[in-house]
Amino acid sequence: MKFGIFYEHQLPRPWDEDAEHRLLKDALDQIQLADELGFDYVWEVEHHFLEEYSHSSAPEVFLAAASQRTSRIRLGHGIVQLPFNFNHTARVAERIATLDLVSDGRVEFGTGEASSEAELGGFRIERAEKRAQWEEALDIVTRMFVETPFAGHESDNFSMPVRNVVPKPLQKPHPPLWVACSRRETIHLAATKGIGALSFSFVEPEEARLWVQDYYDTIASEACVPGGFAVNANLAVVLPMMCHRDEQTAIERGLDGAHFFGYSLGHYYAFGSHVPGRTNIWDEFQRNRDAFGFSRPVAAQTGQVLGAKLFQRGISSLRGAIGTPDQIRELLRTYAEVGVDQVIFVLQAGRNHHEHICESLELFAREVMPDLHEGEEEREKAKAERLAPAIEAALARRPPAREAPETVVRAIPAV
Repeated sequence: MKFGIFYEHQLPRPWDEDAEHRLLKDALDQIQLADELGFDYVWEVEHHFLEEYSHSSAPEVFLAAASQRTSRIRLGHGIVQLPFNFNHTARVAERIATLDLVSDGRVEFGTGEASSEAELGGFRIERAEKRAQWEEALDIVTRMFVETPFAGHESDNFSMPVRNVVPKPLQKPHPPLWVACSRRETIHLAATKGIGALSFSFVEPEEARLWVQDYYDTIASEACVPGGFAVNANLAVVLPMMCHRDEQTAIERGLDGAHFFGYSLGHYYAFGSHVPGRTNIWDEFQRNRDAFGFSRPVAAQTGQVLGAKLFQRGISSLRGAIGTPDQIRELLRTYAEVGVDQVIFVLQAGRNHHEHICESLELFAREVMPDLHEGEEEREKAKAERLAPAIEAALARRPPAREAPETVVRAIPAV
């Protein structure tokens, strides 16, 4: 299987004047190290106004910087928000293509629609319309990659005349497409569009097995009509991670950060009430974590077989891949056995220390990753051969790139 690292750029209060600067510079150092160690992907979110949880509002800038510090790691937008008030679709196409060029073709184009009220309300996007806008924008942006010129679009949501959107991406027909998924129905939706599923839920292996089966069954069915001009059949899951030879040290270094990650996500997406510039999520987390499934005593049990969660007397608490190399290796093999293509690790979370993140990456790459990377080329080859007929059939169902009629390709006078 493949491995990625994931960045929200978390920054719990209180903040000093240099906090955001140091946060980004440390993250770039971590990504450079991950590239050298052989990690396959780095994923960077796009979020707006989500204080403490995510200070990552311009991933295209950050990934461009990362592209010049690395040479082989894949650069994943996880994700670009496509509803039209977030990002003009032509600007998305231009930014993705430019990043693909400056990175020598290493971009993974994750997409999504957002669901936090802080973001949707801030950009005046109606919740009921966001899914339809994502679907429409996905079709438009992929056409901008392949049509010369883009043949234009006219709808209630988006209007643009014929223009040649340049530059074009280095990867042809375009970088691999993904979508953010938090529920099984979104995994299914990803498969119907022939795009990778980025599952940002902390899912157990047995539940992942059901997701994988449905995903690949759907890819192989007539229900798959690609959203782009290539099929990217891959499913990735996210887990917190901190690796140390001493399990208790791994827990001390990584558990609170993982729990803050989950709690602050819930704050914006499930149970919180936020006053911009005033609410202190870190303080609330300290007071309320147990009530929302982030019990430290439950998750800090040692000597256990790891899972996304640990259980005690009917209480569950997030744990993930926080433990020794042997524990983490055993956990990851269960995900590989059920067919998960990639595990993405959350290390930069809460108040986790830069030095501990780097040590964890190094230990994992040295003692765990080689076993799980072994045979990956053969697996990928066999998978490609198995899916080739289904992908060919799916692409035949996708409406082709358009040739703009001469009647609408007009000269644009200089003024």
